[in-house]
Amino acid sequence: MKALQRHCEAIVAQLPKHRLLAIDALRGLTITAMILVNNPGSWSHIYSPLKHAQWHGWTVTDLIFPFFVFIVGISIHISVSRQLSSGTAKFLVIKHAAVRMIKLILLGWFLALFYYNFSQPDYSWLEQRFNSIRFMGVLQRIGLVYFISVILALYCRTLARVVCFVGILIGYWLALTFITYSDTAGNHYIGLLEFGNNLSAWFDNAIFSGKHLYYGQATPFAFDPEGLLSTLPAVATCLSGILVGQWLMLATKTTQYKSKALLAIGLVFIIVAEFWGLYFPINKALWTSSYVLLSSGYACAVLGGLLWIIDVRSHKNWTAPFIVFGANSIAFFMFAGVVARILIMIPVADTSLKGWLYHTLYQPLLGDINGSLGFAISFLIVSYLVMLKLYQKGIFWKV
Repeated sequence: MKALQRHCEAIVAQLPKHRLLAIDALRGLTITAMILVNNPGSWSHIYSPLKHAQWHGWTVTDLIFPFFVFIVGISIHISVSRQLSSGTAKFLVIKHAAVRMIKLILLGWFLALFYYNFSQPDYSWLEQRFNSIRFMGVLQRIGLVYFISVILALYCRTLARVVCFVGILIGYWLALTFITYSDTAGNHYIGLLEFGNNLSAWFDNAIFSGKHLYYGQATPFAFDPEGLLSTLPAVATCLSGILVGQWLMLATKTTQYKSKALLAIGLVFIIVAEFWGLYFPINKALWTSSYVLLSSGYACAVLGGLLWIIDVRSHKNWTAPFIVFGANSIAFFMFAGVVARILIMIPVADTSLKGWLYHTLYQPLLGDINGSLGFAISFLIVSYLVMLKLYQKGIFWKV
């Protein structure tokens, strides 16, 4: 136990004194939660909070992705402000953002293609993977949102950013509520928010064919939960992070005041979101406006709580593992994605290596659901050892 304490103290002691550790902790907590819920031992045995809501509504798991986008917004404000203050021209900032967007999209496509079914003799990677590549995804959405948000951060002052945030939320709500769309049979629809039948799904289906979308068999419209139209309100989530980042950098307010204010702002957002959700349901796959307010509200509240615990009360050592994970968040995401696919690809007996590990080691010892969670925790521990080695060597993968 003392060795673990010394380990955590050593990591925290290396950080710059002026750094707001709460932001690093939130980033690390978010990416850790993302990898935890993405890697159960069995998808048939998962605790309810670790599942996504089936359609309308939300669980804790549904907050993870928007939390990450919110943190991207905070990072954008800090990065853009630093670049402009150092004299970097705006077009160079845009160029860098464009390159980063392209890299994130390519990494997303790499993960989409990185799979081969060795247990199926007639498996065709070209036909079943390459020719039906999923164009959208988590990293692709982050890349698009990042680039658009950098442009807004560069050319919009505070009031314009607020107007963009509110305008996107209201505009997306009105679009999904009042714009008419139709299927190939000539049936016309308006205001529907059903699985496979809503304006966002219609838009995805119009741009991509079903084989390139996550829910390719949905009717009447195949769609993607990280689709194109629903990426627009994700920009609003990022904008909320930019505004919070801008406010956190104000030197005129104490950290204690900022902590309390973030908690209050978060509470207001959550209340408004729940009320709005009665008319425009909270829905992650559609990234509805009420969902933006809800997730941004909880992100503000959690960040406010972390500011109080870490930067006001100085309880810092527990953050060490999350600092390690957060410092290399994209590398962590890619490592987890590649390893998870390898575990599924390698055949063992009549199942995969992952299935064999779960059914041989975890399920007999811990049972169905706890064994599934135990596998996910073990996955995190192994990942931590790899990320810690990179951290200690000063290797940080900046996309």
